[in-house]
Amino acid sequence: MSPLDLVRLAVARLRASRLRAMLTMLGVIIGVGSVVALVAVGQGATSGITRQLESLGTNLLTINPGSVTSFGTRGAAGSATSLTIDDATAVGQISGVAAVAPELSTQKLVVAGDLNTTTTIIGTTADYATVHNNTIWQGTFLTGPSTELGMRVAVLGATTATDLGLDASAVGTDISIGGIPFRIIGILQSKGGAGPLNADDQILVPLETVRDHFASGDSVRSIAVSVAAADQMDRVKAEITTLLKARHGLGAADSADFNVFDQAQLLTTVNSITGLLTVLLAGIASISLVVGGIGIMNIMLVSVRERTREIGVRKAIGARSRDILFQFLIEALVLSLLGGLIGILVGLGATALIGAIAGWGFVFSPLTLVVAVLFSLAVGVIFGVWPARQAARLDPIAALRYE
Repeated sequence: MSPLDLVRLAVARLRASRLRAMLTMLGVIIGVGSVVALVAVGQGATSGITRQLESLGTNLLTINPGSVTSFGTRGAAGSATSLTIDDATAVGQISGVAAVAPELSTQKLVVAGDLNTTTTIIGTTADYATVHNNTIWQGTFLTGPSTELGMRVAVLGATTATDLGLDASAVGTDISIGGIPFRIIGILQSKGGAGPLNADDQILVPLETVRDHFASGDSVRSIAVSVAAADQMDRVKAEITTLLKARHGLGAADSADFNVFDQAQLLTTVNSITGLLTVLLAGIASISLVVGGIGIMNIMLVSVRERTREIGVRKAIGARSRDILFQFLIEALVLSLLGGLIGILVGLGATALIGAIAGWGFVFSPLTLVVAVLFSLAVGVIFGVWPARQAARLDPIAALRYE
């Protein structure tokens, strides 16, 4: 019989026992569906995090304070207060720096009418919009005079405005931040963020206002720097390090009391971590493929027992052992391949659902589907060989006499 005839025979066998075939394929369906869905979730999470990081600004460098060592114990990064507004001004003079925005943040309760929310209050300057690629949806952004004079004005992120039940008509009205009235001058266009990196869930106010009402001293939490061109990132980063070391009285060989983070490095790190997690999740999900393969092997062994007399008849009329081997092997391949194709559809459906809920959309790689099909075929071959060999080795006389 030709391979096509063997495939037709295998399909006919499956149609004759649909329920058993479906139950046999269930393990492969679950395994392939899980692998496709989890790999797609990993890719979607990577894509979503990448978009959020890119939305924070173009060619962005972030300068954070170093850590404090007290009683022999080194604190977390950013626990020091080594950066000042004058440092930000000096960094802005470096060639290749497009804009600089010092930032000082705090968490405060914000009240608008009957609604309230606790969100991040960021004190900054008018260059914040340029550095972080912010777009105004309604109203205006912070201006030079408003930041220099420390006016009580606020620009709301899209999520914060929604949480407070505010729309375009809220521009020009007052809200309470930490018990102090602020005038809303603008609402930002949504960037679609989520989680701790959500740039939509914050309120921007003048830096001097935060220092006057919520914090004291000349130190800032961080300094965001926008570099004019991507090919100048390394040079600007090196010049910032040299400049700030000199300003802080540190020698070239001394450890810096600050850290300069490159957005590209952060993206590389995030992609590496999510890639490893994706592989780990796919490896865990593939265990169910092994279970599905064992199920196929068990059913094929039962099938060999049930069809022993049929095998004896075929051998008696001239079928060779390899013909019997190929017949049962192709049946196992058809089972695993059909299960794999159904599993792919289930996995894509789960991917679309999870992507819609998480907000990163339908993200998947065609390569994942190819690998899923190949894995399905591999399961059919690996777990179908033994039953097929058992069938091929049957003695025709003993098979004909089998009851």
